[in-house]
Amino acid sequence: MKTIPFLNASAWIDAENEADPNSEIYQEITYPKELLYSDRMYERLMTFEPNASEAVQIAAKAQHICRWKVARESYPMDRVGYLKWREDLKKFHAKTTAEILKKAGYEDTFIDRVSFLIEKKLLKKDEETQLLEDVICLVFLEFYLDPFVHKHDEEKLKNIILKTWNKMSEKGHQEALKIDYTPENLQLIKDALGL
Repeated sequence: MKTIPFLNASAWIDAENEADPNSEIYQEITYPKELLYSDRMYERLMTFEPNASEAVQIAAKAQHICRWKVARESYPMDRVGYLKWREDLKKFHAKTTAEILKKAGYEDTFIDRVSFLIEKKLLKKDEETQLLEDVICLVFLEFYLDPFVHKHDEEKLKNIILKTWNKMSEKGHQEALKIDYTPENLQLIKDALGL
């Protein structure tokens, strides 16, 4: 049973993401890009871990909230710039979500926990942070690996797959191998992992 604060927070997160000026077409329907990502995150979380806490559920939905407002181009286009952008994004997503949760009536301890998860603190040590990371990686592999395949060379792709794999738990690995990849992408994953 979803609580009123959860339902309100979810609706407000969706409303923020619905304002994304960028769109993505999926199964012939056009969606605001981050709203689609948010839906994919939440749906994957609930199939992967149906008993996930309310904090993880909100963190999954809000993982990329208003991402377009912090443009990659506003940072140096090098590795250092990329890492700084990623770090600032986490803080921005956490802060934006915290404001919504406050408005929804959540207590500070809960809000702090959601921020902790969105900022992906203590990965590999905190079970819920790891759960969220597994979901992020599964969503990437299922929906966003294929567009990458058309943009990068094989070595770079193998490197991306390996980095993604190394962030995941064993349960995440098992789930990732059940995804319905194209034969080419499945082979690429197997080559990257030495399977």
